[in-house]
Amino acid sequence: MAKNKTGKTHPLKRFLPYYKPYTKDLVFDLFCAALTTMCELALPLIVRNITGRAESEPETLTVTLILTFGGVYLLMRLIDTLAYYFMANRGHIVGAKMETNMRRDLFGHLQKLSFSYFDNTKIGTLMSRITNDLFDITEFAHHCPEEFFIAGVKILGSFVILLVINPVLAIVTFAMIPIMILVLISFNGKMKEAFRLSRSQVGELNSQVEDSLLGIHEVKAFANESTEIEKFRQGNTKFLGIKGLMYRYMGMFQASTRFFEGLLYIVVVVVGALLLTAKNPVIQLEAADYVAFLMYVSTLFTSVRRIVEFTEQFQRGMTGIERFSEILDVEPDIKDKPGAKVLSDVKGDIVLDKVTFRYEEDKQQNVLSNLSLHVKAGENVALVGPSGCGKTTLCSLIPRFYELQGGQILIDGQNVQDVTMRSLRQNIGIVQQNVYLFSGTIRENIAYGKPDATDEEIIEAAKLAGADEFISELPDGYNTYVGERGLKLSGGQRQRVSIARVFLKNPPVLILDEATSALDNESERLVQKSIEKLTVGRTTITIAHRLTTIKNADRIVVLTADGIVEEGTHKELTEKGGMYADLYKLYTAD
Repeated sequence: MAKNKTGKTHPLKRFLPYYKPYTKDLVFDLFCAALTTMCELALPLIVRNITGRAESEPETLTVTLILTFGGVYLLMRLIDTLAYYFMANRGHIVGAKMETNMRRDLFGHLQKLSFSYFDNTKIGTLMSRITNDLFDITEFAHHCPEEFFIAGVKILGSFVILLVINPVLAIVTFAMIPIMILVLISFNGKMKEAFRLSRSQVGELNSQVEDSLLGIHEVKAFANESTEIEKFRQGNTKFLGIKGLMYRYMGMFQASTRFFEGLLYIVVVVVGALLLTAKNPVIQLEAADYVAFLMYVSTLFTSVRRIVEFTEQFQRGMTGIERFSEILDVEPDIKDKPGAKVLSDVKGDIVLDKVTFRYEEDKQQNVLSNLSLHVKAGENVALVGPSGCGKTTLCSLIPRFYELQGGQILIDGQNVQDVTMRSLRQNIGIVQQNVYLFSGTIRENIAYGKPDATDEEIIEAAKLAGADEFISELPDGYNTYVGERGLKLSGGQRQRVSIARVFLKNPPVLILDEATSALDNESERLVQKSIEKLTVGRTTITIAHRLTTIKNADRIVVLTADGIVEEGTHKELTEKGGMYADLYKLYTAD
């Protein structure tokens, strides 16, 4: 399966480059943050000046001076308002743009991963990472630089100003901050782990809900609503437990912050009061300075409180970034070789040369061992055999959905590992038993085989697939909405739409994976006619469950866990009286 990269990139190193296109916006955002901070730092100085003059030089405190102070502060508030508007508006837009770019990269990376990754990963978990996690990163991307920058400026600015006012009280006040930081860091680490568990459980819960709702027909058919409710209750209760743990640590974090806030106020009030009565002019504190100190402590703890309030968002963002990085750290186990060639002018001659394959999760047992098979260009070959013998696996190896452990597969003499995957798969059409139609119209689903197809080409493909007749009878014709997974159409209709899609693609190689086994007799008859038209002039490999559908195959290959045991035409194999003859007798007897 897809593997994690060795030497993983630190999540923040992967995240920070997303700021690069918006560097100017970010710098201006921080400049605006500095303006709002300066406004807050200026108020205690204005109050200190007014209080000091009123105490020592009341004659200098004129109406003009008071109005000047008021006008200056009002101007600063207007600047603050404009700066805050930019932070709230443009700053959030920058975060949203970064989220969009990250979602683009994440979805693009998922498209590169092979089947083995999705075989072992729940889709609900991936959906949670693409939506919830990235939304949290948006808020983190915008607020994190602002909050830490503002807090840094306030703490540093307050310290410098207070140091100038009274060094003794400033040092006593700020000596407590390192202790507070150490305590908060301890709780912060525990919160981070709890948030990670919370995000993981959200993905599990999403996956469970998706599984239950997509299988709602089966749930109701077996009257198992209570079973699904109980499964959901267990997952939901587990999520509640994790949230409880998360909020317990958050409560400890915030309670510790409030304790230190109160302690800091007491220290400033008590020590400041003692310094007011001090006789030494070096350490003596003036009444105006005492007021300024109390205001700066308030400003200082306002910033600390904002950081505390931001902590939950910060942890959500960091957890989202880590989970985002986890996916990007997964390397596709199947990718184009450097210098891979484009496969063109395909005739369809396929050679499987001593192919050996096993799935990643089952390292002890091969599905195919040293298997060799030659399918000539234009030949129609059918694969039959018991379930689990590797028929579908063999057909998945030709378009290189999985990587071989041994041997090679050649198309027109070229190793499939030496050509680009895009060109390889563009030349192979696949019709499966379980058809997947995308949520959209019939026209859009057929056009998936050739996105730039004209309406005439789409209709012609539908006619060749025997689908035009039933499509024309629908109220909206080709613009009929098929519903999620095509559930508004019958099985036979969905299958004919999928065949029309392959007709439109017009590939030289065709793989039919039990394309009619799930259909009723009437639908099978209609679909089989479409398939017979589709196979003309193409190299075709058919996995057959209904043996009557392959009687006219050029060659029938009987595959077992031990490899190929028989080959020949229907007539040759039935006359031979071997395994195929026995299978055919059982099938026709049924």
